Amino acid sequence: MQVLSEQEIERRKDREELMKLGINPYPAEAFPINVTSADIHRNYENRKLDYKDIKIAGRLMSRRIMGSASFGEIQDATGRLQFYIRRDDICPGEDKTLYNTVFKKLLGIGDFLGLKGYIFTTQTGEISLHVTEMTVLSKSVKPLPVVKRDEEGNVYDGFTDPEMRYRQRYVDLTVNPEVKNTFVTRARVISQMRRYFDDHGWLEVETPILQSVHGGAAARPFGTHHNTLDMPLFLRIANELYLKRLIVGGFDGVYEFGKMFRNEGMDRTHNPEFTSMEIYLAYKDYIWMMQMVEELIEQVTETIHGKTKITVGEKEIDFAGPYRRLTMYNSIKEYAGIDVSELDEDGLRDVCTQLAIAVDNTMGRGKLIDEIFGAKVEANLIQPTYITDYPIEMTPLAKKHRTSPGLVERFELFVNGKEIANAYTELNDPIDQRERFEEQLKLAARGDDEAMAMDDDFLRALEYGMPPTSGLGIGIDRLTMLLTNKTTIQEVLFFPQMRPEKKQVEMTEEEKVIFELLKLESPISLVDLKGKAELSGKKWDVAMKGLTGKGIAKVTKDGDVVTVSLVD
Repeated sequence: MQVLSEQEIERRKDREELMKLGINPYPAEAFPINVTSADIHRNYENRKLDYKDIKIAGRLMSRRIMGSASFGEIQDATGRLQFYIRRDDICPGEDKTLYNTVFKKLLGIGDFLGLKGYIFTTQTGEISLHVTEMTVLSKSVKPLPVVKRDEEGNVYDGFTDPEMRYRQRYVDLTVNPEVKNTFVTRARVISQMRRYFDDHGWLEVETPILQSVHGGAAARPFGTHHNTLDMPLFLRIANELYLKRLIVGGFDGVYEFGKMFRNEGMDRTHNPEFTSMEIYLAYKDYIWMMQMVEELIEQVTETIHGKTKITVGEKEIDFAGPYRRLTMYNSIKEYAGIDVSELDEDGLRDVCTQLAIAVDNTMGRGKLIDEIFGAKVEANLIQPTYITDYPIEMTPLAKKHRTSPGLVERFELFVNGKEIANAYTELNDPIDQRERFEEQLKLAARGDDEAMAMDDDFLRALEYGMPPTSGLGIGIDRLTMLLTNKTTIQEVLFFPQMRPEKKQVEMTEEEKVIFELLKLESPISLVDLKGKAELSGKKWDVAMKGLTGKGIAKVTKDGDVVTVSLVD
């Protein structure tokens, strides 16, 4: 049963009163708008005659009722606009119900209104809408958080709790309108990248999300089952192998923006569902790709910020190329002081032990090197830096290095200590690729649940021949984090993955008394808790039975000592 607050109960009553007055709080008719608040603020002073008959719609965000006239603010998708509303303007006849009852008593903050009127400037210089008609468009039955701002824009009593903001992004966007700017920037990043690719003649495509073989990356997949086909399927961890099939099929350049899914941990830079852009270009290599990435990211940064130098946290980062290039082995030598190029698996385990890096028996040589790199190198790569020429064990899908045995032609781009791009000269030798997959199967047999699976159809495609190709993946979420100066991936995702929300449990007044005491001290001896609660014997028994029955508190006996504690 839904538990309602006093305000929610009152708003539901207001909804019923509107209906009794013959006003549908959720009308089906369209309300055609012809202007936005941003347009008015931007252009009114220079085009006053264009704003004599306007229609605008949005949420009621504030109001100051002053008898037969009032001021208020309406918020649409582009910002806020002050309005002035008079009883006799919206109620020209003798019936003043629309103002006296509806506007003053039955409407509340968060309700959607459609307003018609003309723009004027108040005596204090505020551009405002003089309302001549008002239409109720949607009644809000749950009150919005009240966020107070002073004249300097400082926020008080804000809706700032991160978990609440991420769970209720719809509220966050409404009461913290600056949050919209992050997602507008995200859309502009994608749009600019797409424009760059299209201008070069490369084709945007779509590839399957449900795949019978999880491949294209070293990651743990999400599994599901197709009932009709009676077969297991996986949400894709990457779209690489399908895009390369299209290169085999004759396209010279294909790219895809898409969701990837990895059944792994969550933290400030990882979400199990994330957005990646992958592009594959025939007759290119990873050296050419480095130059392209520099040009692409420099253009995107200039489009968003008008310059290539931006502030990220307390650091200034310059996205103008060329970027520093450092091999994987040399980066570990520079920042960890160890040459791992000639070490075998046992030697790498010894190094990890010396450096206090946790490893397990499922890790092969490539993963051990990756652990050392992640622990000792990544955090030092603040300015854009290419880490190049990876050990072959780390990259089953990249081509062997043209001059350095044991390495592959691969780079990752690191900025502010995080990887945002990954690229190869793609492996197009089907025999070599099959052998690499077989090595991955051996790792899987040792318990590595991130090892790649054998993809026979992809191998068949390579056997028909794939031209020399370079491929690139860019993490859109992390790139957006950098360009919006955000420290967590949750800030750049509309709806990040969250743990299940704990449902509110209704409690009696006596249960609340005990609950508040337990919040101050838990565990606590039953005797002390009962003394502090000051409840009669019967009320105490009923309340304790209720709290334990609802899974809020538990009673534990250890010898003669009985304690009460909150359930985690």
